[in-house]
Amino acid sequence: MANTSSRTLRLLSLLQTHRFWPGSELAERLEVSERTLRRDIERLRELGYPVQSARGVEGGYQLAQGGSMPPLVVDEDEAIAMVVALGGTASALSGGLGEASLSALSKVVQVLPNRLRRRAEALRSATVDAPFSQAPEVDAGVLAVVAQAIRDRERLRYEYTARGGRSPGEQVRRHVEPHQLVTVGRRWYLLGYDLDRQDWRSFRLDRLRDPAGTRAAFRPRDIPGGDAAEYVRRGLGGSEQALSLTALVEASRRHVERRIGPWARVVEAGETDGSPWVRLAIEANDAQWAAFGLAHLDAPVTLESAPQAVVDTLHEWSARLAATAESAVASEG
Repeated sequence: MANTSSRTLRLLSLLQTHRFWPGSELAERLEVSERTLRRDIERLRELGYPVQSARGVEGGYQLAQGGSMPPLVVDEDEAIAMVVALGGTASALSGGLGEASLSALSKVVQVLPNRLRRRAEALRSATVDAPFSQAPEVDAGVLAVVAQAIRDRERLRYEYTARGGRSPGEQVRRHVEPHQLVTVGRRWYLLGYDLDRQDWRSFRLDRLRDPAGTRAAFRPRDIPGGDAAEYVRRGLGGSEQALSLTALVEASRRHVERRIGPWARVVEAGETDGSPWVRLAIEANDAQWAAFGLAHLDAPVTLESAPQAVVDTLHEWSARLAATAESAVASEG
Protein backbone atom coordinates (compact mmCIF):
# COMPACT_ATOMS: atom_id res chain seq x y z
CA MET A 1 0.00 0.00 0.00
CA ALA A 2 2.84 2.35 0.89
CA ASN A 3 4.53 1.58 -2.42
CA THR A 4 1.31 2.35 -4.32
CA SER A 5 0.86 5.66 -2.48
CA SER A 6 4.47 6.69 -3.10
CA ARG A 7 4.15 5.80 -6.78
CA THR A 8 0.93 7.83 -7.07
CA LEU A 9 2.63 10.90 -5.59
CA ARG A 10 5.56 10.41 -7.97
CA LEU A 11 3.14 10.17 -10.89
CA LEU A 12 1.40 13.38 -9.83
CA SER A 13 4.74 15.16 -9.53
CA LEU A 14 5.73 14.10 -13.05
CA LEU A 15 2.42 15.21 -14.51
CA GLN A 16 2.75 18.63 -12.88
CA THR A 17 6.18 19.29 -14.39
CA HIS A 18 5.57 18.23 -17.99
CA ARG A 19 2.94 19.41 -20.45
CA PHE A 20 2.45 15.96 -22.00
CA TRP A 21 3.83 12.51 -21.16
CA PRO A 22 3.74 9.61 -23.64
CA GLY A 23 2.34 6.58 -21.81
CA SER A 24 5.38 4.40 -22.47
CA GLU A 25 7.80 7.05 -21.18
CA LEU A 26 5.73 7.67 -18.08
CA ALA A 27 5.54 3.94 -17.30
CA GLU A 28 9.30 3.63 -17.77
CA ARG A 29 9.95 6.50 -15.38
CA LEU A 30 7.77 4.84 -12.73
CA GLU A 31 9.16 1.37 -13.49
CA VAL A 32 5.69 -0.13 -13.91
CA SER A 33 3.70 -1.68 -16.72
CA GLU A 34 1.37 0.47 -18.80
CA ARG A 35 -1.55 -1.46 -17.31
CA THR A 36 -0.44 -0.46 -13.80
CA LEU A 37 0.02 3.10 -15.03
CA ARG A 38 -3.59 3.22 -16.23
CA ARG A 39 -4.78 2.09 -12.78
CA ASP A 40 -2.69 4.82 -11.13
CA ILE A 41 -4.12 7.41 -13.52
CA GLU A 42 -7.63 6.34 -12.57
CA ARG A 43 -6.72 6.64 -8.90
CA LEU A 44 -5.65 10.27 -9.45
CA ARG A 45 -8.92 10.98 -11.26
CA GLU A 46 -10.88 9.54 -8.34
CA LEU A 47 -9.02 11.97 -6.08
CA GLY A 48 -10.17 14.87 -8.26
CA TYR A 49 -7.10 15.51 -10.43
CA PRO A 50 -8.16 16.22 -14.05
CA VAL A 51 -5.83 13.93 -16.00
CA GLN A 52 -6.49 13.91 -19.74
CA SER A 53 -5.51 10.96 -21.94
CA ALA A 54 -4.88 10.49 -25.66
CA ARG A 55 -5.17 7.09 -27.29
CA GLY A 56 -3.15 5.54 -30.11
CA VAL A 57 0.54 5.23 -30.94
CA GLU A 58 1.17 8.82 -29.90
CA GLY A 59 -1.04 8.50 -26.84
CA GLY A 60 -0.21 9.71 -23.38
CA TYR A 61 -1.33 11.73 -20.39
CA GLN A 62 -1.51 15.35 -19.36
CA LEU A 63 -2.70 17.13 -16.23
CA ALA A 64 -5.42 19.49 -17.44
CA GLN A 65 -5.46 23.15 -16.50
CA GLY A 66 -8.36 24.64 -14.65
CA GLY A 67 -9.07 21.69 -12.37
CA SER A 68 -9.10 21.54 -8.61
CA MET A 69 -5.92 20.86 -6.72
CA PRO A 70 -6.85 18.45 -3.90
CA PRO A 71 -6.09 18.57 -1.07
CA LEU A 72 -4.87 22.16 -1.52
CA VAL A 73 -7.65 24.66 -2.21
CA VAL A 74 -6.86 28.37 -2.36
CA ASP A 75 -8.97 31.47 -2.85
CA GLU A 76 -8.11 34.36 -5.16
CA ASP A 77 -6.05 36.37 -2.68
CA GLU A 78 -4.10 33.29 -1.59
CA ALA A 79 -3.36 32.29 -5.19
CA ILE A 80 -2.03 35.76 -6.01
CA ALA A 81 -0.01 35.80 -2.78
CA MET A 82 1.62 32.50 -3.75
CA VAL A 83 2.53 33.84 -7.19
CA VAL A 84 4.04 37.01 -5.68
CA ALA A 85 5.97 35.12 -2.99
CA LEU A 86 7.28 32.34 -5.23
CA GLY A 87 8.10 34.72 -8.05
CA GLY A 88 10.03 37.02 -5.72
CA THR A 89 11.92 34.09 -4.22
CA ALA A 90 12.80 32.68 -7.62
CA SER A 91 14.22 36.01 -8.80
CA ALA A 92 16.14 36.66 -5.60
CA LEU A 93 17.80 33.28 -5.04
CA SER A 94 20.36 31.52 -7.16
CA GLY A 95 21.09 27.84 -7.55
CA GLY A 96 18.80 25.06 -6.38
CA LEU A 97 16.46 27.13 -4.22
CA GLY A 98 15.77 29.60 -7.01
CA GLU A 99 15.11 26.79 -9.47
CA ALA A 100 12.88 25.00 -6.95
CA SER A 101 10.87 28.19 -6.38
CA LEU A 102 10.42 28.65 -10.12
CA SER A 103 9.33 25.02 -10.47
CA ALA A 104 6.82 25.40 -7.63
CA LEU A 105 5.50 28.60 -9.21
CA SER A 106 4.92 26.83 -12.53
CA LYS A 107 3.06 23.98 -10.81
CA VAL A 108 0.80 26.33 -8.86
CA VAL A 109 -0.10 28.40 -11.92
CA GLN A 110 -0.73 25.32 -14.06
CA VAL A 111 -3.43 23.81 -11.86
CA LEU A 112 -5.25 27.01 -10.87
CA PRO A 113 -8.80 27.45 -12.18
CA ASN A 114 -8.87 29.34 -15.48
CA ARG A 115 -9.87 32.73 -14.05
CA LEU A 116 -7.25 32.68 -11.29
CA ARG A 117 -4.61 31.32 -13.64
CA ARG A 118 -5.16 34.19 -16.08
CA ARG A 119 -4.77 36.71 -13.25
CA ALA A 120 -1.68 35.01 -11.87
CA GLU A 121 -0.03 34.83 -15.28
CA ALA A 122 -0.92 38.45 -15.94
CA LEU A 123 0.77 39.44 -12.69
CA ARG A 124 3.93 37.47 -13.54
CA SER A 125 4.22 38.95 -17.03
CA ALA A 126 3.41 42.52 -15.96
CA THR A 127 5.97 42.80 -13.15
CA VAL A 128 9.65 43.70 -13.45
CA ASP A 129 12.54 44.51 -11.14
CA ALA A 130 11.60 42.40 -8.12
CA PRO A 131 14.52 42.57 -5.66
CA PHE A 132 14.69 40.57 -2.47
CA SER A 133 12.95 42.60 0.21
CA GLN A 134 9.98 42.59 2.53
CA ALA A 135 6.67 41.78 0.85
CA PRO A 136 4.95 44.97 -0.34
CA GLU A 137 1.72 45.76 1.47
CA VAL A 138 -0.65 45.90 -1.48
CA ASP A 139 -4.19 44.56 -1.77
CA ALA A 140 -4.17 41.38 -3.85
CA GLY A 141 -7.32 42.44 -5.67
CA VAL A 142 -5.72 45.72 -6.76
CA LEU A 143 -2.66 43.85 -8.02
CA ALA A 144 -4.79 41.41 -9.99
CA VAL A 145 -6.96 44.07 -11.67
CA VAL A 146 -3.98 46.24 -12.63
CA ALA A 147 -1.94 43.30 -13.93
CA GLN A 148 -4.83 42.04 -16.02
CA ALA A 149 -5.38 45.51 -17.50
CA ILE A 150 -1.70 45.64 -18.45
CA ARG A 151 -1.94 42.26 -20.12
CA ASP A 152 -5.14 43.16 -21.97
CA ARG A 153 -3.95 46.69 -22.89
CA GLU A 154 -7.07 48.15 -21.30
CA ARG A 155 -7.34 51.67 -19.91
CA LEU A 156 -7.94 51.99 -16.16
CA ARG A 157 -9.76 54.41 -13.91
CA TYR A 158 -9.09 54.54 -10.16
CA GLU A 159 -8.95 56.74 -7.09
CA TYR A 160 -5.45 57.84 -6.14
CA THR A 161 -4.09 59.54 -3.03
CA ALA A 162 -1.22 61.72 -4.22
CA ARG A 163 1.74 62.47 -1.97
CA GLY A 164 1.46 65.91 -0.42
CA GLY A 165 -2.19 66.40 -1.35
CA ARG A 166 -3.98 69.60 -0.52
CA SER A 167 -5.72 67.90 2.41
CA PRO A 168 -5.03 64.64 4.31
CA GLY A 169 -6.50 61.63 2.57
CA GLU A 170 -7.55 63.63 -0.50
CA GLN A 171 -8.13 61.39 -3.53
CA VAL A 172 -8.26 62.25 -7.19
CA ARG A 173 -9.71 60.28 -10.08
CA ARG A 174 -7.11 59.08 -12.58
CA HIS A 175 -7.50 57.80 -16.14
CA VAL A 176 -4.41 55.85 -17.20
CA GLU A 177 -2.99 53.54 -19.84
CA PRO A 178 -1.21 50.95 -17.65
CA HIS A 179 2.09 49.66 -19.04
CA GLN A 180 4.15 47.93 -16.35
CA LEU A 181 4.27 46.99 -12.68
CA VAL A 182 7.59 47.70 -10.97
CA THR A 183 8.83 46.83 -7.50
CA VAL A 184 11.32 49.13 -5.82
CA GLY A 185 12.41 48.18 -2.33
CA ARG A 186 9.25 47.33 -0.42
CA ARG A 187 6.80 49.10 -2.71
CA TRP A 188 4.85 48.35 -5.88
CA TYR A 189 4.49 50.99 -8.60
CA LEU A 190 2.40 51.21 -11.72
CA LEU A 191 4.07 52.91 -14.66
CA GLY A 192 1.39 54.33 -16.90
CA TYR A 193 0.53 57.10 -19.30
CA ASP A 194 -1.76 59.62 -17.57
CA LEU A 195 -4.40 60.59 -20.11
CA ASP A 196 -5.52 63.66 -18.16
CA ARG A 197 -2.00 65.08 -17.91
CA GLN A 198 -0.79 63.66 -21.22
CA ASP A 199 2.45 62.43 -19.67
CA TRP A 200 4.07 59.39 -18.06
CA ARG A 201 3.52 58.89 -14.34
CA SER A 202 4.36 56.27 -11.72
CA PHE A 203 1.73 55.46 -9.08
CA ARG A 204 2.23 53.70 -5.76
CA LEU A 205 -0.18 50.80 -5.58
CA ASP A 206 -0.76 51.18 -1.85
CA ARG A 207 -2.28 54.61 -2.62
CA LEU A 208 -4.46 53.27 -5.42
CA ARG A 209 -8.11 52.40 -4.76
CA ASP A 210 -10.94 50.75 -6.71
CA PRO A 211 -9.24 50.19 -10.07
CA ALA A 212 -11.66 49.32 -12.86
CA GLY A 213 -11.17 48.54 -16.51
CA THR A 214 -12.92 50.83 -19.00
CA ARG A 215 -13.15 48.28 -21.85
CA ALA A 216 -11.24 50.80 -23.95
CA ALA A 217 -8.15 49.26 -25.52
CA PHE A 218 -4.98 51.23 -26.16
CA ARG A 219 -1.89 50.83 -28.29
CA PRO A 220 1.27 50.45 -26.16
CA ARG A 221 3.52 53.50 -26.16
CA ASP A 222 7.31 53.43 -26.06
CA ILE A 223 8.48 53.75 -22.46
CA PRO A 224 10.99 56.62 -22.16
CA GLY A 225 14.45 55.10 -22.20
CA GLY A 226 12.98 51.67 -22.87
CA ASP A 227 13.38 50.48 -19.25
CA ALA A 228 10.33 50.71 -17.00
CA ALA A 229 12.22 49.92 -13.78
CA GLU A 230 14.92 52.52 -14.44
CA TYR A 231 12.32 55.15 -15.34
CA VAL A 232 10.44 54.60 -12.07
CA ARG A 233 13.62 54.62 -9.96
CA ARG A 234 14.85 57.79 -11.63
CA GLY A 235 11.49 59.47 -11.14
CA LEU A 236 11.50 58.75 -7.43
CA GLY A 237 14.50 61.01 -7.01
CA GLY A 238 15.15 61.92 -3.43
CA SER A 239 11.60 61.34 -2.19
CA GLU A 240 11.17 57.58 -2.03
CA GLN A 241 14.82 56.62 -2.47
CA ALA A 242 16.60 58.89 -0.02
CA LEU A 243 19.60 56.60 0.44
CA SER A 244 22.35 55.89 -2.06
CA LEU A 245 25.77 54.31 -1.61
CA THR A 246 28.68 53.05 -3.66
CA ALA A 247 31.07 50.25 -2.72
CA LEU A 248 33.90 48.15 -4.10
CA VAL A 249 33.27 44.41 -3.90
CA GLU A 250 35.95 41.74 -4.24
CA ALA A 251 33.97 39.36 -6.42
CA SER A 252 33.01 38.78 -10.03
CA ARG A 253 30.27 40.80 -11.63
CA ARG A 254 28.21 37.65 -12.16
CA HIS A 255 28.46 36.72 -8.47
CA VAL A 256 27.36 40.17 -7.30
CA GLU A 257 24.47 40.41 -9.76
CA ARG A 258 23.19 36.98 -8.72
CA ARG A 259 23.44 37.79 -5.00
CA ILE A 260 21.87 41.23 -4.93
CA GLY A 261 19.43 40.96 -7.80
CA PRO A 262 18.56 43.62 -10.37
CA TRP A 263 18.04 46.44 -7.89
CA ALA A 264 21.60 47.76 -8.09
CA ARG A 265 24.09 48.92 -10.70
CA VAL A 266 27.20 46.80 -11.06
CA VAL A 267 30.25 47.64 -13.19
CA GLU A 268 33.61 45.90 -13.37
CA ALA A 269 36.48 47.68 -11.63
CA GLY A 270 39.51 45.62 -12.66
CA GLU A 271 41.60 43.06 -10.79
CA THR A 272 43.99 43.10 -7.83
CA ASP A 273 46.40 40.19 -7.33
CA GLY A 274 44.26 38.10 -9.64
CA SER A 275 41.00 38.81 -7.79
CA PRO A 276 38.18 40.58 -9.68
CA TRP A 277 36.58 43.70 -8.24
CA VAL A 278 33.33 45.46 -9.12
CA ARG A 279 31.85 48.81 -8.19
CA LEU A 280 28.34 48.58 -6.79
CA ALA A 281 25.78 51.40 -6.57
CA ILE A 282 22.70 50.84 -4.39
CA GLU A 283 19.68 53.10 -4.08
CA ALA A 284 17.20 52.38 -1.31
CA ASN A 285 14.56 53.96 0.89
CA ASP A 286 15.56 51.92 3.92
CA ALA A 287 18.96 51.78 5.64
CA GLN A 288 18.34 48.23 6.87
CA TRP A 289 17.63 47.01 3.36
CA ALA A 290 20.85 48.58 2.08
CA ALA A 291 22.80 46.95 4.92
CA PHE A 292 21.17 43.60 4.23
CA GLY A 293 22.11 43.91 0.56
CA LEU A 294 25.76 44.40 1.50
CA ALA A 295 25.70 41.46 3.93
CA HIS A 296 24.01 39.23 1.37
CA LEU A 297 26.90 39.74 -1.08
CA ASP A 298 29.00 37.17 0.80
CA ALA A 299 32.21 38.92 -0.30
CA PRO A 300 34.67 41.54 1.03
CA VAL A 301 33.23 45.06 0.67
CA THR A 302 34.85 48.49 0.88
CA LEU A 303 32.42 51.40 1.20
CA GLU A 304 33.31 54.39 -0.96
CA SER A 305 30.36 56.55 0.05
CA ALA A 306 27.37 55.77 2.24
CA PRO A 307 24.78 57.64 4.34
CA GLN A 308 25.45 57.68 8.07
CA ALA A 309 22.22 55.75 8.63
CA VAL A 310 23.62 52.80 6.69
CA VAL A 311 26.95 52.94 8.54
CA ASP A 312 25.15 53.08 11.90
CA THR A 313 23.01 50.08 10.90
CA LEU A 314 26.11 48.07 9.97
CA HIS A 315 27.73 48.88 13.35
CA GLU A 316 24.54 47.95 15.20
CA TRP A 317 24.15 44.63 13.37
CA SER A 318 27.82 43.82 13.80
CA ALA A 319 27.67 44.31 17.57
CA ARG A 320 24.42 42.38 17.90
CA LEU A 321 25.62 39.43 15.80
CA ALA A 322 28.95 39.32 17.62
CA ALA A 323 27.10 39.16 20.95
CA THR A 324 24.91 36.39 19.58
CA ALA A 325 27.93 34.39 18.46
CA GLU A 326 29.62 34.83 21.85
CA SER A 327 26.53 33.64 23.68
CA ALA A 328 26.46 30.51 21.49
CA VAL A 329 30.11 29.75 22.28
CA ALA A 330 29.49 30.32 25.99
CA SER A 331 26.53 27.94 26.03
CA GLU A 332 28.57 25.22 24.30
CA GLY A 333 31.29 25.59 26.90
